[in-house]
Order: sequence, then structure tokens, then C-alpha cells
Amino acid sequence: MKGTTGRRRTTLVVTLALIAGLGATAPTHADGPAHPFRDPRLPVDRRVEDLLSRLTPDEKISLLHQYEPAVPRLGIQAFRTGTEALHGVAWLGRTTVFPQAIGLASTWDPALIRQVGSAVGDEARGFQQERPAGWGLNLWAPVVNLLRDPRWGRNEEGYSEDPYLTGSLSTAYGTGLTGGDPDHLKTAPTLKHFLADNNEVRRDTTSSELRPRVLKEYDEQAFKPAIEADAATGVMSSYNLVNGRPNTVNPALDDTVRSWTSRDLLNVTDAFAPGNLTGSQKYYGTRAEADAAALKAGIDSFTDNDTDPGPTTAAIKSALSTGLLKEKDIDEAVGHILAIRVRLGEFDPGGGPYGGIDASVINSTAHRTLARRAATEATVLLRNDGTLPLRKSGSAAVVGPLSGTLYTDWYSGTLPYAVTPKDGVAAELGAPVAGSEGVDRIALKDTATGRYVTAGNGDAGAALRETADSGAGTRFDVFDWGSGIVTLRSAANGKYVGYNGSGFVNDQAQPNGWFVQQQFALERQSDGTYLLRYAGYETGESWWTSPVYLGPAGTDGTLGLVGKDKAAHYAKDVVRDGTAEAVAAVKGKDTAVVVVGSMPAINGREAHDRTDMALAPSQEALVRAVRAANPRTVVIVENSYPTTLGALQKEVPALLWTSHAGQETGHALADVLYGDANPAGRLTQTWYRSESDLPSILDYDIIKSDRTYQYFEGKPLYPFGYGLSYTSFRYGELKRVPDGYEVAVTNTGRRTGDEVVQLYVHQRTSRDQQPLKQLKAYSRVSLKPGETKTVRLALRTPDLAHWDVTRSKWVVETAAYDVMVGSSSADIRARTSLKVRGEIIPPRDLSRTTRAENFDDYRGISLVDESKADGTAVRATAEGSWLKFADTLLEPGPDGFAARVAGAAGTVEVRLGSPTGTLAGTAHFEGTSSPYAYETVKAPLTAAAKGRRDVYLVLHGDLRLSTFSLR
Repeated sequence: MKGTTGRRRTTLVVTLALIAGLGATAPTHADGPAHPFRDPRLPVDRRVEDLLSRLTPDEKISLLHQYEPAVPRLGIQAFRTGTEALHGVAWLGRTTVFPQAIGLASTWDPALIRQVGSAVGDEARGFQQERPAGWGLNLWAPVVNLLRDPRWGRNEEGYSEDPYLTGSLSTAYGTGLTGGDPDHLKTAPTLKHFLADNNEVRRDTTSSELRPRVLKEYDEQAFKPAIEADAATGVMSSYNLVNGRPNTVNPALDDTVRSWTSRDLLNVTDAFAPGNLTGSQKYYGTRAEADAAALKAGIDSFTDNDTDPGPTTAAIKSALSTGLLKEKDIDEAVGHILAIRVRLGEFDPGGGPYGGIDASVINSTAHRTLARRAATEATVLLRNDGTLPLRKSGSAAVVGPLSGTLYTDWYSGTLPYAVTPKDGVAAELGAPVAGSEGVDRIALKDTATGRYVTAGNGDAGAALRETADSGAGTRFDVFDWGSGIVTLRSAANGKYVGYNGSGFVNDQAQPNGWFVQQQFALERQSDGTYLLRYAGYETGESWWTSPVYLGPAGTDGTLGLVGKDKAAHYAKDVVRDGTAEAVAAVKGKDTAVVVVGSMPAINGREAHDRTDMALAPSQEALVRAVRAANPRTVVIVENSYPTTLGALQKEVPALLWTSHAGQETGHALADVLYGDANPAGRLTQTWYRSESDLPSILDYDIIKSDRTYQYFEGKPLYPFGYGLSYTSFRYGELKRVPDGYEVAVTNTGRRTGDEVVQLYVHQRTSRDQQPLKQLKAYSRVSLKPGETKTVRLALRTPDLAHWDVTRSKWVVETAAYDVMVGSSSADIRARTSLKVRGEIIPPRDLSRTTRAENFDDYRGISLVDESKADGTAVRATAEGSWLKFADTLLEPGPDGFAARVAGAAGTVEVRLGSPTGTLAGTAHFEGTSSPYAYETVKAPLTAAAKGRRDVYLVLHGDLRLSTFSLR
């Protein structure tokens, strides 16, 4: 295994020093530590080696599971990997809830994000005195998966579609979490989810296909900066496969990730992922094989079977006894774990420098202030015709389905309090404001019985039943979340109706849970009646056989699930017209504020990608109705991803976007609406006009499929880096300085404001397709009216490198580069050119053994695992699949072709100039018994194979090609 050479080398030096001068044990004093591993004066490596030597084989193996037991004889407490901390400490009760990660990223403010990370780290430490169930100092955050597809269900968890921005922000957050001293960790952050994890559909069986340039230039670059800066202490392997191999056994965990730092890393699996290797992925036949392979690939801690370590420890012991693992493999992984625990101060007197932090830090005044600042800085102004900022002397109404509530997501902490948008505006104005959620209140009457669907009173609610009553218990507020999905909130107690496994109860404060069971669809029938279909997330599971509906009432009077043919038909009585109520609230007011958006448990989340990118139809209709009633309408879109707003974004005077921004959302929005803060948030993703602008969510080749701002050639709704301000900025000339560029930026408006100065580059000429633009530096700078500041942006020659597939190395080409600076990727204010004398990539030399994956272009192929241990091969997926190897020098002319192939029988043609060009040779393959059993096939080449040509390999048959040569 790689990645521990530094620790072993240091250990040797320390050991020799001890033998030569200090002896074989730590210095001892009357009040000194009992064992060297408890002596903070010793290097980490020495302490780890000492503790390892004291553990029995069974004790070592026990530490490989997420729930590491105590070792009482050594005075070691239990340890757990995996406290969630994406935007605050989660699942442990009331903690400070900061904006979602996508919101934090929209600040483009690494200094702020580092402060947020530090606050979250403090609060994680705040639980250490009580150590509640689920607590630990190994934090599973941040998520650095690139947001290349805005339909990803977990978009809220990531930072950006851009690797540079993601790397800089994750480094900032991670540095805050660690405390900034890698030898004395406040917490131990783990980057999620390695690697190329950006779809939820079939996430445990789909393969993200990464050609080398996408792998090196894009996906790895999101993970490398934080590891390289010691701002993270490991990675979590993701559920998906990459190039046909499950990430739980991805050798890059060891070979690549550990090469980015000399320090020990603690790599963990995602929950239940080890079991997938023998389950849904069917990659190994036994758990012993699977766990051994994961350990050898670079996994140190197995997250499986919840709190039960039995299956993991049994598999590891079996692997040892059968020779699949050696004791040194166990020591290697356990050494990584213990190194982190030592650095966390666990074995130091008093728990180290952070051992005294207690619960007083949780939701402290300082953290509440920071949460408000973060939510304010994260707000993005998308449109403004001069309506904003609002006058505090004016009147306002705040309406919309998100105007009077704050929603939390799956990985959120529990809100200690909630300042809603309506609350925030009221506090700003110092007086109550009119409002309405703008949703219909309905009653459902069974047309066969004339009786009403009725919910229970009281906080706990009750099972839905049919009654003759027509009071509050029969009334439900209908919230439309798009795609035909609605939620029903009982007017009787303000709780949402959901399925509990046996019936329907109004008992939830908001839709929640892994299977979100508070979802319904009102299906209108041809006779004007409605069926109420239950649409909880679990109905999409394979074990849920068919659509189910409500009613009619059973013998006990309660409503249960039935098939469509037996479903109750309901008349839908609109008791209160939500749109009419909202319109009445905004009439005559100086301003109407409409808050629309998403419900994080419904509109895409873990295990569920978004089904569409638009606002819910009734929300869009509400905005239009309010706009017609009050021309001064401000729309706030509160959700976790880019939205296709259609014509709406042109129809309203002002438009703001915010993520679900935590406990201080309302105050932050009011600060922006009324000008106490000048918005400077910037989008970290391209906002597309339509889903038709995007290929399949499973297409990971951003180069070929023109994904993200780097390659997208269409016109977006809003470009990457976009955001408006209440003031204006002028850019001066872009000047080159040592190691970068500088530009003078002047605030030409009347308000103090922040500008996010963004530097992009474009390589004009290259052997390879280059991005249209690439972010290389940025700076958020604050300027008073009339003030000018010179902004320096770092750019070094190595920053211009891209991955050369002809030689499998980074290369800076001799070329002219456009260097551009501006307010967004589409709003360039100054530019210059840079001539770089680097390398000229030579023509390909295919006489050398060439990996098939290092092609320049392709059609009809899939990237697959060459073996279960390592390597990538190419598999033909369509008749006439081809690979292009551009600019190949065939001199002297080769006379033979050789290739390593496996799988089904087929042929490999060598063609020149195009996939249908001159046929230079054909190799025939009879097939092998296994897709991993490779054979060498050969064929002679014609005299036409000479000169400087594009070489194409055309594949026929379901075969795999790993390497080839022309000699």
C-alpha cells in the first residue's frame, strides 16, 4: 500500500534516535504518561507504533468497523467515525444551522467559510463531554462532488460545477473544521464521496465513465486541494462504480489520494457499501474477498451493518485465515485510524488543546451572528429593475408557500429557532406584515358516502377516517411541489399527513424520513372527481408492486391503501382559495414579496434525483397572480439548485435566490431586501433554460457532451459566476505581475458593496479540445462608494496544465492564452493575452504499448475494469464502435498490430483517417472464458500504414481492449 511511506520513514528515524540517545521508551517522570502513546511530546508516528504494538490481533480487527469499541485494559474509549456536518452538526439535536453547502459556496468567500467550518468544529467538540449516541470527531464533510448535473438529488450538498472553486471552498471549510494545525486536530473531516458521484438513480450499480482527461482535470481536482492542504483527513468511497469498478475497491483510494499528502489518511466506506460488493454489485462472491479487496484498495474503516461489527470482523478474520490478507495489511489500516485519533488529542492529557470545549459553544451568540452573515452573503440577486432595495417606510406583504416556514434537509441539524421570511420583514419594519401561504385549503368528500376525510386534533394527530363532520378536521392545506406531487397539512393541528405502515396520520411537522411518506397526488378523473394516490418515496422501490390509493373507509372507519379499482372517488371542495387570499394580502401594499421554492425532502434528495427543473405550476401561477395585483413584486426563490424559470424571470421586477439558508434565513433576506446588506452572492452553477440543454444524467464526459460552463456552447438562463449588486463596478486594465495578474476595481455607485472578481483563462490553440473558459482565481472584495482597490489574482504557469493522454502526464503547451477578468463567466470586463513557452505535444508513438483508454475521441464504447484490482479497459457497446488516436506518426511504417483483448469473440480493425477510412489490418479474436482473461491478438498491417495519420480502432463484437501497439 502507498501513502504510509512517510510514516514508516519517520518511525525509523525516531526509533534510531530513541535507541541512540533516549532509550526504547518515552521519557518518564513521576507524573508522566504510563505508555508512550499517551505522551504528547512524542511524534505521532512513534505514538501510533507504540499503541499498535500493545493491541492484540482481535483488538486491531475490531477497530476496522465504524463503531470502534473501547479497549478498557489500555484506558481507551470507544470511537466512532461519521458525524454529519455539512452545514452544521447534524442528527444530535439543536445546533447552529448554517446555509446549505450550495448556499455557503454562493458566497465565494473562503474566509467566511473557514469561520463557519471553525464554528461547526467547535460545536462538534461541544458534545464531547456528554458523548451522545451518534457523536464523534470524525466528521463526514464537506461534500466535494462536482455539480456537473443540476438534476442530481444531492445538489444541495455540493459546492459548484467547477473544480477550482470547489477545491478552494472545501479547503476553507476543512481548515476551519481541523483548526488549521494538522498535528492537533479540532475535528477530522472526511471528503465525500470519492469519486464521480453525481447521480442517485441506480447509484449502487451505475458506472461513472471517466476518460483520463475528465478524471485528471475535473473529478480528481475537486478532492486534491483539501487533502494536499491538510484540510481533510481522508475520503469516503462512494456507492457508484467508476469505469466498471465499485469505488469501495477503487485502487485510487491508495495509489492516488494518499499520494497527495505525506500524512496518514483515514478512508471510510459509505454506509452499507461493503455489502453491495457481494449484493447488488455482485462483484465478489464472499464478504471475505470483498472486505479484503477494499482494505487493500485503501479503505481503513467499514461502515456496515449499523452498530453491529460482527459481519465485518468475521470477514476480515476469514480473509486472514485464507491468505487473502496479511497481518501487515491490518496494521496498515489500523495505523491510519490511530494516527487520526492521536492527532485528535484523544490520548493527550485533558484531551489535547480542544479537550476543554463544552456545550456552551453550541448555538452561541457568535454562531448565530455568523449564521446570519453567511445567509446574507449567500443571497444572489438575479434580476432588479430598480425595485430593490425597498424603502423601510413602505408597507409590504409577504406571501407564498415558503413565506412562513423554514425547511431542513436530510443532513441538517435541528433548528434551534426559525426566522422565516415573513418574520424577517416584520422585524425589519418593526411592525406585523400581511401574509398568506397562497395555498388552497380543501375538503375531500367521498362521493359514494357523502362523508368527509377527517384528521385528528391534538399534537399527535390521529388516523384519517371518514366522518359526517365538516369542521377543521376535514380541511387540508395543499402544497404543490411539482411533478404532480402535493403534501396535505391538516388544519386541525398544523401537521402533515403521512403513511405510517398501516394507515394515514396527521402527525409530522414537515415531510421527513428516509422514505418520505407525506407525498400524494390528486388525480382528476373524467367525471370531475379525484383519486388520492399515495406517492411516498418507497412506492418507487421494486418491492412496492403497484400504485395505491386512499379509501374507502374500512370496518374501523379509518382509511387505508387500496388498488386503483377500489379507490374512493372524492369531490374536492375548495374551502379557501390560496391565490385569491395572497392577492388580497398584497393589494394596496407598497411591495409584494413572494417566496416560492422547494421542499428539501421531496424535490430531489439522497436516493432521488430531480424529475424536472421547473417551479411547481401552482407556485408559478401564484407569482403571476400576485404580479398582476401588485406591480412592485419581488420574488424569492428558495431552493437548492438551478431552476428553469422560463418567462417568469423576465416578468417580475426583482428576483432573488437563496438556498435553504438555516435559522437566520428571514433576517438575511430582509437585510438584502431593505439594503442593510448589498447582495454579492454569485451562482456556482450554470442555470440552464431547459432540461433539453442537458444530456443523460449518467453521461459523465463533460468534454464530449459539452457540460458545465467550461464546455457548454448554448445560451444559459444565468451563467456561472453570475450575480447582481445594488451598486456598480468599473474594472481597469488587466496587468501581469509576478505569479499572477492585478486589476483596479472601482465602486462607481452610491452604496458600499462587494464585487467577486473572477479570473478565467482560455487556451487558443492546443492539440486537445480545451475549455471555452476555466476559472483560475477569484477574490471577493468590499468597496465603499468611489473607492478603488487593486485586486491581485494568482496565476502561475503550472496552473495552465492539462492532461496529455499521449504520454499520461500533465503538460503546459506552447500557446497563446486569453486571460480574462470579470463579474461572471459571461461578463468579462478586461482581458489580455499571455504567450507561454511550454511543450509541443509530439505526434503519438503507437509503437509503444498504448492503453486503449487514452483515446482522443470515441463512439459506442464503454470504459470498464481491466481487472478487479486495477486498470481500465475499453468495451465495445455497439456494432462498429471506434476509438480515435489523433496525430500518430507511423514512420517507419509499422507492419504489425498487437492488442490485448478479452471477453466475447470479435475483431479489431485498424483504419486510417476515419472510422470508415483505409483498412490497414484486422485482428481476429476467438473470445475468452472471462472478461478478465486477456489474450494477445495480432494482425499484419498494409503498406498504407505510414506517415502522420489519425488512427482509428474499429471494434466488432462484445469484446474488451486494454492495450495495443503498432510495430
